[in-house]
Amino acid sequence: MSGLLAKVALSGYRWLGTAMYPFVWSYLALRAAKGKEDPKRRQERYGYASAPRPQGPLVWFHAASVGETNAVIPLIKEVSRRGVSIILTTGTTTSARVAVERLDPGIIHQYVPLDFKPAVSRFLDYWEPDLAIIAESEIWPMTIMELGERHIPQVLVNGRLSDRTFARWKKRLWLADALFENLALVIAQSDLDADRFRTLGALPVMVSGNLKVDTDAPPHDAEALRRYQAQIGGRKTWAAISTFEGEEAAAGIVHRALKERTGLLTIIVPRHPERSDQIEAMLVSKGLTVARRTRNDPLTADTDIFLGDTIGEMGLYLRLTEVAFVGRSLFAEGGQNPLEPAMLGCAILSGGNVQNFRDTYQMLAKNGSAKIIRDVEMLAKGVNYLLVNDEMRRKMIDAGLETVHEMRGALSATVRGLEPYINPLTVKARLQPRRDA
Repeated sequence: MSGLLAKVALSGYRWLGTAMYPFVWSYLALRAAKGKEDPKRRQERYGYASAPRPQGPLVWFHAASVGETNAVIPLIKEVSRRGVSIILTTGTTTSARVAVERLDPGIIHQYVPLDFKPAVSRFLDYWEPDLAIIAESEIWPMTIMELGERHIPQVLVNGRLSDRTFARWKKRLWLADALFENLALVIAQSDLDADRFRTLGALPVMVSGNLKVDTDAPPHDAEALRRYQAQIGGRKTWAAISTFEGEEAAAGIVHRALKERTGLLTIIVPRHPERSDQIEAMLVSKGLTVARRTRNDPLTADTDIFLGDTIGEMGLYLRLTEVAFVGRSLFAEGGQNPLEPAMLGCAILSGGNVQNFRDTYQMLAKNGSAKIIRDVEMLAKGVNYLLVNDEMRRKMIDAGLETVHEMRGALSATVRGLEPYINPLTVKARLQPRRDA
């Protein structure tokens, strides 16, 4: 009965998508107006290619946004090194920029087709991938079904299921089983994630660890770093990064509480920079002087807040401090990835709502590199303590770097899991050398 129900639901999804497909242009136009779509490449979202398909075997990688893209870049490089052609799809303009900046020109980038049969079929008809590798938790029913019908192996790497996502799928096990059974392999981040995928019907499942630990430290603009360091001089700094609504106000409260005794400069990097005008207005209303990265404002002695209102420059902001609060954890839920501040030598503070990165925080906290705070008052005390206590700050920084080192190994484990799928393509590529069409 459950199998029939799933079949009916997926068939309905297919036909509903086909009916809605002609009207999707308005949705994409709205996203383009907000800067979330590239208007010059909008046809890629309909499955139309804007690059020639290279000859020989081709692996399709998909990564939703910046974090997933950065995580799979080392894996993409490893597969490409074996002579296999690669197309990477992403869903955001920022991840597209990361792909262009950090990958070799031979790696083809396209925007992912919308999960409607006409778009997905057009994409697969043109590119004819031999293998699909999907990052983290991108489960698109039409894409999965189309790949399954074409008998194209699909592997989920760096697999992760948040508490909320797992609970949602668990209520619809009949549907989850019908979709997840199409996955040839799931390579999960943790034992908990692996158990969750098995519960939802995925087999086989293996555990690799987190690919994000095996990435390089985020890059930075060296000239901008030197300029800002000179402007900051001997002032103490701390950063509130990946912040959500309410956390910027909390950072402002902390700054006002501490600036007289420490000469403090506070760096705020919102998760969504489009909120920056609102954030600046709020901070100015509290009597704080704000400098913004997008305006190239200098950091003067009177600057209270340096607002990092750009995307892709976390490597710059974190190199300006040794104390970082990681947001979406105090007033919002889920948390954000604390690995970047750990890699770049920051003592880490976080609120308690870190469900999406529970395992990572547990390891960091166990080794003494991250501290969990309950409220704004505790955040202020934690920032002050770390700024004035050089020994403790250095101890937490060293523990974070050691924890990152201990966690490495996910890339090699993932490559081992993929070998049954990659090795035949490697042989085929050697017999049929890659040439651009």
